[in-house]
Formats: sequence, structure tokens, C-alpha cells
Amino acid sequence: MNGPRPMNDSIESPESQPQSQPAKPSGGWLDDIRLAVSFFTRLPVKPPATGGNLSQMSLAGAARAYPIAGLVLGLIGSGIYLLAMELGLSGLLAALLAVAATVIAGGALHEDGLADFADMLGVRGDRARKLSVMRDSRIGSYGTLALGFSVAIKVGALVGLGEPRLVAGALIASHVIGRAVLPVIMRSLPLARTDGLAAGAGKPSSAGMYQSLGLGLLIAAIACGPGPALVSLVVGAVAAYLVSEIARRQIGGYTGDVLGAAQEIAQLAILINIVSLA
Repeated sequence: MNGPRPMNDSIESPESQPQSQPAKPSGGWLDDIRLAVSFFTRLPVKPPATGGNLSQMSLAGAARAYPIAGLVLGLIGSGIYLLAMELGLSGLLAALLAVAATVIAGGALHEDGLADFADMLGVRGDRARKLSVMRDSRIGSYGTLALGFSVAIKVGALVGLGEPRLVAGALIASHVIGRAVLPVIMRSLPLARTDGLAAGAGKPSSAGMYQSLGLGLLIAAIACGPGPALVSLVVGAVAAYLVSEIARRQIGGYTGDVLGAAQEIAQLAILINIVSLA
């Protein structure tokens, strides 16, 4: 989830790291939804007219709308899956197309974060070295393996569910809750570096964080039922916490890549959980 990589890859010491700044005031639900969808997806949705570009806007101020962006991607994936099944394609091919559609619609934003996070874990060295690897646009063997296993687990989970209604619900719930838990990390961890998109996003308010979690739970309950939704929220939050704790120990805080990795790991955990409950 990092923005364009600057030429100057300076890295500050832990003592010089600033805390996230408070989020700018929200412009209302519609503006928050437009901002969240325009950032988390590649759909032609214009962000609110605030006089700045997307990377300069207060993404944290729109935290309560993060689950809506997940809902959009979940609906795209489930729609492609249902269409593929209607056309008589196999469950495996339908699952592959559904996962591919969500990756394309999301611009591989979180997948990029997962790959960078995995490469960071695989490199030897101090905090500065690990942050440098995360910023490198090249992908290493750990990142490649992480992406491969991520896609395989997603597809395997959808094939395991089999029933189109269950697959649609699982896709929506995993994408929604996977993004609903991100404000928790943004509030609980310091920044790992002073530049980058995460540093400019700001810090969500406690109200925005709870609204994101509540909205995510509500949408997931509609998609797959109250019981699986509640368990999925707990599972997703735990998975995201584990990623954030690793990041805190390794690099002293979070970056956009850490948030992307947390979303991906949370989504995988949720899909596995839903399969186990089916």
C-alpha cells in the first residue's frame, strides 16, 4: 500500500519516528465512500474534490468506509464466480477467475504489500535494511512464494466451499472484514518511517475505527450469516494483530506494505475459517 517510491530512500532511527497525525475531519459518508473506493480499487470513481491528489487526502479520515471498498471488490469477485458457474465452467476455473477479478479490480494493492512484507521477513539485517527491502520495487523469492501460496489458498478455499451461495458470501465477508480491521493497526502502532503513503494518511479516530469494525460485521452478517460473520471478525482481527506484532518487532511500526499484508493474511484466515464452518 505504499505510494510511488521516492528516489531518496532515507530511513529514520526509531527515536526520530513521528506518531501518525490525527485524521482530517470527515466530509460525510458519501465523500468517505468515494475516497475509500477510489483508493482501494481501480474503478473509475472520482475521489472528493478537496484540492489535492489522492495521496494527499486523509485516508484515515475515511476509515469507517473501508468495508465499503471491500464490499465492492467482494461483489465483483462473487459476480464473476456466479457468472462462470452459469456458463458451465468448472468450480476451479470459476474460483481462479473470481480471485483474478478481485486482484485486477483492486490494482494488486494489498498483494504488493504482502510480497514486500514477505521479502522483508526473509532478508537478514537490521531495521534499516528491512525497510529498504520493503521499499524496493523488485520482488524476491519470499514475496513470490507468498503471492503464490496466497492465490492457491484463496482458490482452494472457494473450491472447497463449492456451493455458489457460500462462495459469494465468503468472498464478500473476507474482503469486507479484511479491510475493516486495518484502522485498528493504524491506531495501535506507530509509523515505521516518516514518509510514504501511510505517513500521509493520518491516524483514524476511535469512532472511525469502531464504525469500520461495526459496518464490516454488519455486511459480513448479511453475506454469510451472523455466526460465521462474528467468528470471521475475531479471526481477521487476530490475524491482522499477528502481522502488526511481527512488524512492530521487525521494523518498529507499520507502513503501507504492512497494512496490505495484514489485509491479505486476514482475508486468508477468514476464508479458511468459513470453510471449516461450512
